[in-house]
Amino acid sequence: MAKKVIDARGSFCPGPLMELIAGVKAADVGDELEVLSTDKGSATDIPEWVKKVGHEVVGTKEENGVWHVFIRKSK
Repeated sequence: MAKKVIDARGSFCPGPLMELIAGVKAADVGDELEVLSTDKGSATDIPEWVKKVGHEVVGTKEENGVWHVFIRKSK
């Protein structure tokens, strides 16, 4: 299981989500991805997309204006 960080800080909707979609395509099942985003909308948009397409939201947190969204590729 690999862990990949997608640094989308400074990018606004739908940029962080588009970067995550590309990252998920390149990842293997079971890999964990962490998206870093300064766009507050990512904290809700990314988990909604992840659940809709059948992956797992591991967690979300905000630190110093940066959102960290953790997901696991499930299929």
